[in-house]
Amino acid sequence: MSQACDILDINLADEGQARILWADRDMPVLARIRERFAEERPLEGVRIGACMHVTTETANLMRTLVASGAEVALCASNPLSTQDDTAASLVRDYGVRVYAIAGEDAETYERHIAEVVATNPQIIMDDGADLDTALHTKFADKLEYVIGGTEETTTGVVRLMAMAADGALRYPVFNINDANTKHCFDNHYGTGQSTLDGIVRATNRLLCGRTMVVSGFGYCGSGLAQRARGMGMDVIVCEVDPLKALEAHMEGYRVMKAEDAARFADVWVTVTGDCNVIDEPAFKNMKDGAIICNSGHFDSEINMKWLKASAVKVEELKPLVEEYTLSDGRTVTVLAEGRLVNLACAEGHPASVMDMSFANQALAAEYLYKHASELEDKVYDVPAAIDDDVARVKLETLGIEIDTLTEEQIAYMNSWNF
Repeated sequence: MSQACDILDINLADEGQARILWADRDMPVLARIRERFAEERPLEGVRIGACMHVTTETANLMRTLVASGAEVALCASNPLSTQDDTAASLVRDYGVRVYAIAGEDAETYERHIAEVVATNPQIIMDDGADLDTALHTKFADKLEYVIGGTEETTTGVVRLMAMAADGALRYPVFNINDANTKHCFDNHYGTGQSTLDGIVRATNRLLCGRTMVVSGFGYCGSGLAQRARGMGMDVIVCEVDPLKALEAHMEGYRVMKAEDAARFADVWVTVTGDCNVIDEPAFKNMKDGAIICNSGHFDSEINMKWLKASAVKVEELKPLVEEYTLSDGRTVTVLAEGRLVNLACAEGHPASVMDMSFANQALAAEYLYKHASELEDKVYDVPAAIDDDVARVKLETLGIEIDTLTEEQIAYMNSWNF
């Protein structure tokens, strides 16, 4: 049997409750869903196992699931992203079983995932697919309880797509990441702001006039580059996709290989989802005093093994800011141990963009439970009706009205013989 919870300190709940409710003010779409869920109770008695960043925004999603009648167990999807006061409030005020402590070691992280698995979840809500992977490898006996899941982030979707391609995926999963109201806003607008927030909080460095290298020019990287330029930074983009590289060039950014960009980087951020993006060739050319960090999901993008092995001195300048001195005297400063800088050094994405992402999560869970018998063991896009409804409600909460097509216009757009 799983224990009730494992958090740092239940006495932090008052502070956590205040911050959860503050975030809720900027999450009106999720609030509307929560109100309906409280009336209809569409997930009554359903066991949900979630592996997500334990933040105030996630807390409001958990509140919504509890309002639906679900029994919720939550662990962290990153050892450094947990807000301990938020975890305490979720346990005390909302009855969520939380297994998350900020800064937990790898053994504790794995144990917390196991605690969620021990609740025999029926719906999996993941951010990075660690919980999905654990179920398919270490805890396959628990798969009989699972009817399906949702996945929040690019990295997790890639893993799940690979599982599906190999015929290993044992239940249907909805790809929340690629919902238009997720990646067009959460990834593009949220990542840029929250990453710069984390860098500034950790370093207190002036950004304008400095050079930032961005590895990856997808929704996250393009949003980050845009905001860095808005802060007065000179931006260099590194890419492996020729179309994305061309797009970055046409947007006015310099585009070059990583080992060449290393000579110019004052700040370097990886947002690719891959491994060893900043590797030995880049480190050997890196400008003295460069600050490097990662906003991809896992701590694999910076080759920390090479850096640790090559450094002659490592000094913690302040929490989550470490300076590595190389044999030739150059220094490289790493933020957040190479983990998600926007969550480890700041508070993650603003609530207003997570409002749409988590609205998709809640509605996809409801849809999954209603239609599970119709779904195959593969990765599905979020139904267009859900995506459109989230956008419509978001506009309503912003007080924005848009035009609608007339019958004549609809007929015109669907005809060929004018």
